Amino acid sequence: MTVTLHDLDAEAILAAATEAERAARLAEVRKLELLSAWAAVHSTDPTQGPDGRVARRVGNVLRQVGGEGTPGVQDFCLGEIALARGAGVTATSNLLADVLDLEHRLPLTWAVTRRGECEPWVARRVARLSRHLPAANVHVVDAAVSRMIATEGIGRVLEVASAKVIEADTELHEERCEAERRRRYVGLGRTDEHGLRTLIARLEAGDAAAVDAIVHRVGEIIARRHPEAHPDELRAIAFGWLARPTELLTLLLEHAEPEPEPEPDLEADLGPDVDGPDEPHAPSRPRAYAFPADLLDALRDLDLNRLAPKAVLHVHLHEAVLNGAAGVARIEGFGPVTMTQLAELLRRFDVKVQPVKDLSSRVRYTAYEHPETLRDQVHLVTGGDYWPYASSTRRNVDLDHPTPYDHGDDGRDPPPDQTGAHNSGPLGRRHHRWKTHAGYQSRQCGEGRYVWLTPHGQGFLVDHTGTHRIHPEHARMILDAPPGVDLYVA
Repeated sequence: MTVTLHDLDAEAILAAATEAERAARLAEVRKLELLSAWAAVHSTDPTQGPDGRVARRVGNVLRQVGGEGTPGVQDFCLGEIALARGAGVTATSNLLADVLDLEHRLPLTWAVTRRGECEPWVARRVARLSRHLPAANVHVVDAAVSRMIATEGIGRVLEVASAKVIEADTELHEERCEAERRRRYVGLGRTDEHGLRTLIARLEAGDAAAVDAIVHRVGEIIARRHPEAHPDELRAIAFGWLARPTELLTLLLEHAEPEPEPEPDLEADLGPDVDGPDEPHAPSRPRAYAFPADLLDALRDLDLNRLAPKAVLHVHLHEAVLNGAAGVARIEGFGPVTMTQLAELLRRFDVKVQPVKDLSSRVRYTAYEHPETLRDQVHLVTGGDYWPYASSTRRNVDLDHPTPYDHGDDGRDPPPDQTGAHNSGPLGRRHHRWKTHAGYQSRQCGEGRYVWLTPHGQGFLVDHTGTHRIHPEHARMILDAPPGVDLYVA
């Protein structure tokens, strides 16, 4: 008799929920253990074998992805296990570092995790928090966390773990604090589906206060233009003015306040009030946006348009949109936007439209190098790195020949037409190195369409719809097809 969820009473549902949660934890542990097993298979140093010199030259060296005391893994092994998981290389490398830390540096915490008594991601978080500690000191963290990770709340566990990391090596913690002061930065998040983006900055407290003062002042000035905006929204609009220094300076100049009057004579001010109460003085402005009068006059006479920034914007539109049909534009590095959003973005700038490239033309070259025109065309067709499951859409990547370039030998000239839209694909530097030296095979089999076969026989097809697993025999058929023949296997 098959029991469905609808047949369970309240107590049975609760028991099933508990068991399902434990099963999910054990499944996550299984993933970690498989990664560890893969690392163990690839833990010998390839530079010490008979082909050691070649391994060093191409970069297949032992890498210590985890903390001190964890075994190294061969660099070339990371790509294939990432593909087997359907994940990116960086995410896989981070996961491997966590499990190696748990096994070799936090064994007590790992034992609790393997029994399904805690969330594996919390144990992984502890591994990352303590990764910088010397192997001789990390036991302080392991002992404390292992006693509570199965019974205490997650926030409490991480709080204690952070405290124990400091306690394990106070001097090292102070050194890291000083180093962190040198890691100030400004960063951008991904553009979301609404065309909004998060900007994060880490800077000196004084500079942060000055930026805040400018944002506050601009918000005051533009408040009447945006009567519907709530305070936080108004500050965000004001912050956007910082990206347009010409307009910002003009705005501040137009609303600059006169220099304050000289300080009144204190003794005279203490005398009887014969003329009535003083007029209230405007609150003083921070120096962040104070301008001397002579500077204001000089700046007003300048042509500030010359200070406007210049940039190249790559906008992708369907031809039908240009003819009036409804549609969405995609801006490289920004994301999808509506036509209204695009108009709003461009309306403040002088726009020069470059000719549209004809991506249907198959340009071919004899030389090994990829000209800029070809590089641009390949990027527009592929949209980014053609490694399976790669997420990068950046332009600053290598241009690879999927079918390796034949340089010729013994006085023989290289065959013509090897470089072109028919045999070019963007690859990140690590992916390019693995493809060249680690036993991967690939071939371009159509416009923006690439087939892959990994060293252990996994087949993948990458095209404009993403990455697809295919049977290794199908991958081999596409790879071995005659030149100029692009196979489409159902």
